Amino acid sequence: MSKSEIDAVTAEFFGAFDNVGGKAADVARIRRLMLPGGVIVVTGPQFTVYTVEEFIEPRERLLSEGRLVEFSEWETSERTDIEGGIASRFGTYSKSGILDGAPFEGSGTKTIQFVRTPEGWRIAAFSWYDKP
Repeated sequence: MSKSEIDAVTAEFFGAFDNVGGKAADVARIRRLMLPGGVIVVTGPQFTVYTVEEFIEPRERLLSEGRLVEFSEWETSERTDIEGGIASRFGTYSKSGILDGAPFEGSGTKTIQFVRTPEGWRIAAFSWYDKP
């Protein structure tokens, strides 16, 4: 059961950024999917560490103000290891959209650390690397 629950949280996480077909992205759901003190790290092109709020705010703006439209991001492969109340997921993803009027595609690697809370599985931390 834990793997299917982690799969569902992961799918909901990736879906938070989707604004395809004019629907509003729901980046705010990251607050529910993550622990309040969760850590978010991007390793490149510029190494940056975010709090949950520092991560959400600029992405909400980017996805709602019309600069980034028809955007979606999806997992393309994954490996999930679960031991008791902790889990680690390592996987690849692809993304596409239209940024400032120009179509783009990209891909990369994400690692997500999960913990089982009284409310179910939540993300404690995630990191990603976008391929150049």
